[in-house]
Amino acid sequence: MRPTAAPAGTERPEASDPGRVVRNNGATRAFHAATFLVTSVLLATGWWLRAGNEGRPSALADLFGTPDTEVHRNAGWVLVGVAAAGLTVGVRAAWTFARETARVDRGDGRWFLRWPWGAATGRFAPHRGHFDPGQRIANLAFVATLGTLIVTGVAMTTLSGGPTFATMVRIHRGATYVLTALVVGHVLVVSGVLPGYRGAWRAMVTGRVTRATARRLWPGDAPREPGA
Repeated sequence: MRPTAAPAGTERPEASDPGRVVRNNGATRAFHAATFLVTSVLLATGWWLRAGNEGRPSALADLFGTPDTEVHRNAGWVLVGVAAAGLTVGVRAAWTFARETARVDRGDGRWFLRWPWGAATGRFAPHRGHFDPGQRIANLAFVATLGTLIVTGVAMTTLSGGPTFATMVRIHRGATYVLTALVVGHVLVVSGVLPGYRGAWRAMVTGRVTRATARRLWPGDAPREPGA
């Protein structure tokens, strides 16, 4: 679920590696990886079918030995399971994610105004909390879009036709467009193409970032310098 610091009672990596700061624990990274993998399969097969290739098996269909429609449907059910696990097994992380995402602090507006400059130079306006204001908006958008896709997808598998089914298809399609834009933007940010976000990918891949990256992107997670 949300990126979290190491669980209580565990050694923080910066204790043994002074140059690194903990950003995400193993459970968080596993949840993120599972969500990203399943979402990638859904988007790949969804766009393949949207392009009118239902009669032509994609590489994923060949890999799994089943039609793209079945790959897409099965991946949708896997996403339902991943979401359910996040809300049950990871209920504490889910609550923290919701709390940190919903927070609003003084200075958030200034952060947004300076975002273009920060993305280009790394000189972001300061912010509080585990997520920066941009991440909070992205979190809300991802949750709303994935939730919409799950609800409409489940409805489409249980309906055989009619006006309700047609409405679900339209909403599902629109949510797919939005999710695609969100994923592209997310990949653009974590790839480091924008200079201000260089090194951010390590937060979800290894769970640790350098102190310089933490101070630049998540000052609340960065340890204070001696004498500060």
